[in-house]
Amino acid sequence: MAVFPLIVTPGASLALLVQHVIDGGRRQALPVILGTVTGLYIHAALAIAGLSALVMHCSLAFTAVKLIGAVYLIGLGTWTWRSAALNAAPVPYRQRRPKGADSVYAQALLANVLNPKAAAI
Repeated sequence: MAVFPLIVTPGASLALLVQHVIDGGRRQALPVILGTVTGLYIHAALAIAGLSALVMHCSLAFTAVKLIGAVYLIGLGTWTWRSAALNAAPVPYRQRRPKGADSVYAQALLANVLNPKAAAI
C-alpha cells in the first residue's frame, strides 16, 4: 500500500506518450513504449548489480539523479513550449511531420532512466 500512490501517479513517460501520440498519431506510441521499457530494463539491471540500492541509500547520489532528471524535464518542457510557440499556426493533422522514431525513443529512454520514481519502485 505504501508504493501504490507512486504506481498510480502518471509520470514523465505517460506525459511523453500522450504528447507524441497527439502530435504524430499512434505510430509515435511504439518508440515511446520501447524507450520506456528499455529504461525499465536498465533500472532492473542496476538493481541486480546493487547500484540502484546504493543510489537510493546515498543521499548525495539520489539528489544528483533527481537534479539531472529535473534539468532534463525542464529542458524538455522548454523545448516543447518553444516549438509550440514557433508553430502557433494550426496545422492540419495530416500535414504534421512526425519526429523520427530514434529521437522519440531516446527521449523516452532518458525520461525513464533519469526518473528516480522508476528506481524507487
